[in-house]
Amino acid sequence: MTYPLAALSALLFFAFPTMADAQEPLRLERLNRCGDLLDRQHAEWCLSVRGLTNAPATLTLNGNVLPTQAVQRQGDALHIRLNAGDYASGPLQVKQGERSSNGVWLTAHGSHVIAARPNEVAKNMDGLTTYVDLVSLIIEEDHDGLQEATRLATKYGATVVGSIAPLNLYQLRLPAKDLMERDALVLRLGSEISVDAVVIEESAPEKAEEADRPRPAADKPAPDSDEWAANRFVDAVNYYQRRMPASQAPIQPNPVRIGLIERDVDFDTADFADELGDCAVPRTCVYARDSQKPDGHGTTVAGILAAGWDNGGNTGFLKGLEKASGGFEVIVERNSDAGITANIAASVNLVEDGVRVLNWSWGIHRVGAKNVEGDDVDSLLRSGIAMGGYEELLEEFFLWLRKAHPDVIVVNSAGNGASFSGTDEYRLPSSFVTDQLLVVGGHQRNEQAGIPVDNPAYAVKRSSSNIDRRVDITAAACVHASTPLADQVGAVHCGTSYATPMVSALLAAMLSINPDLKPEQLRMLLRRSALTIGANDDFEPMDAEDLTAPILPSERGHRLNDKDIGRSARLDMQKALDLAVQSRLRVR
Repeated sequence: MTYPLAALSALLFFAFPTMADAQEPLRLERLNRCGDLLDRQHAEWCLSVRGLTNAPATLTLNGNVLPTQAVQRQGDALHIRLNAGDYASGPLQVKQGERSSNGVWLTAHGSHVIAARPNEVAKNMDGLTTYVDLVSLIIEEDHDGLQEATRLATKYGATVVGSIAPLNLYQLRLPAKDLMERDALVLRLGSEISVDAVVIEESAPEKAEEADRPRPAADKPAPDSDEWAANRFVDAVNYYQRRMPASQAPIQPNPVRIGLIERDVDFDTADFADELGDCAVPRTCVYARDSQKPDGHGTTVAGILAAGWDNGGNTGFLKGLEKASGGFEVIVERNSDAGITANIAASVNLVEDGVRVLNWSWGIHRVGAKNVEGDDVDSLLRSGIAMGGYEELLEEFFLWLRKAHPDVIVVNSAGNGASFSGTDEYRLPSSFVTDQLLVVGGHQRNEQAGIPVDNPAYAVKRSSSNIDRRVDITAAACVHASTPLADQVGAVHCGTSYATPMVSALLAAMLSINPDLKPEQLRMLLRRSALTIGANDDFEPMDAEDLTAPILPSERGHRLNDKDIGRSARLDMQKALDLAVQSRLRVR
C-alpha cells in the first residue's frame, strides 16, 4: 500500500440509513467493477452490504483502512474510487463496531467484462440465450489491442466497454437491436485482418449454469456414505499433520493461493462461521462474496477445500491441514455474469494475483454432442459459432499462461453429460491438450461390502461422468453440502464439479510441500500415486469407454507386468503427498 500513513491511520466513518437490526450479520454481498473499465488511472468499485445500520462503519483493504475520499455513497450503494498504483490486490472488508464482514478479493488488475442485462439478450435459432449487442474481439498479437479495438469500434459505430488486455481481447457494445443486425456486424468484424476471432456470449444473465442436473437414482449414494474414503482423504490429512513437523527431515510448508471460478459462498453456514473478520496465512482463508444459499454450488465447491470440520456439513481438506501448513488463501471470484468470457477474465486476474492452482468446475458442450450411448447431450449446450469463439479464447488463455505463468495449473471438471471430454466437437475446455490443464472425472463407492480400498472395484465410475483418455484422473464425485446450523446432515451433491476441487486441494497441498513442482510434474505424481478403477482393458477397450487415460508402464516404474497397467486412475491423496515430500527432499 502506498497511501500516506496519516490517511491509513485515520478511521473512515460514514452514515447509513437503518437497513437491518443491529444483531443481523454483516455480509458483503456484491463487489463489482463499475465506471469506465478501460480507465488505467483509476478503478471504481460498486458494492452492497447486508446488515449495515446507521452506526459508523469502516472499509479496509489488505487490513488498511481506506481513506475517506476513496469512498462515497450513491443512493443505496457504496462506491470506491482508487488511484492506480495506490493499492494492491487483497481482501476488502466492512467493519462496524464489533462486527466484521466476510472478505471479498479486490484485484488491482484490469481484466473485466460486462454482462448483458435481461433486455439485452435473445433466443437464437438453437433456442439458446445469446447476447444481442455485446461481443468480444480477439485482436491479432502484432497489433496494439486497445488502439485497434477503438479504431474498429469507431468504424462500426460501436463502443469499447471491457477488456482482457493480456489476451488482446476487447469487448464491444454494438449498435445492434436484434440478432440479424448483430450477426451482420459480427460477419464484418470477423473479416477484418486485425481480428483473430469474435467471441459471442451465450449465457442467460444471473443464472448459475454450473448447478447439477437431477441424477439417476443409481448415481445417488446413500446420505451417510463415506465417498472420500476411495481417495484416502483422512489418511492424507493425518500424513500431512504428522509428516511436516516430523523430527527427522522436517518440512516447512509454504503458503499457497488457490482460485475458484465460482460466484459466492454462504458465510452463515456452520462450515464457514470462522471465516468472518481478519484472516491471514498461516490460516486457511476464504475470500468470497456472501450468498444466502447454504447448498449453493460455490459454497459446496469452496467447502471441499476450506469448510470447517465436525460441523455436520462439508469437510475441507485444506482446513484439516491448517495447524501444520503454511496457510492457504482460497479466492472465490467470477468477475461478472458474462459467462465464459468472464470466467477467463477472472482467471487472468487471479493468475496475475499469484494464484498457483485454478479450479474450473465448469464446462460446455457443443450443440449436437452425443453421449456414450449415442443420444444427444442436453446439458450446458452452446451453438457452433459460440463454441468457435470460446475455443479461440481458451487457446489464447493457455498460450498466455504457458508464456507468462508456466507454474500455474488449471484443474477442470470432465463434465456430467455421460459424453466424451477429449474432443472439441463435444466439450470445452477439457478437450485442450496442455501440461497446464488437468481434467478430473468422477466416481462413487461400490455398494458391495468388504472390498479393500486398493482394489479397482472399491469405486465405480458414475454413469453421468464424461470419460475418455483426455481425463487424467478420477476423484470422489459426491459430497455433503454445508448446512445453516451445526450438526445437521447436509444434502448429498454429486458431479465432476465436486471431484475437481478434491484434486485442486491436493495439488495446493503438494505445492505447499514443494513449490518448485511444475504442472507436468504434478500430473506425473498424481498418476504415479494413483489407485486404480475399472477393468484391465489392455489398452484396447472394445467399447471405447476408458474412464481416464490408461496407466502406462512408465507410471509404474517401467514394469510391463504391473497389475495396474491399462486400468484407469483413481486419486490417492496420501500417496501423492508422500511423493511430493520425496521430491522436496531430493532437491535438498
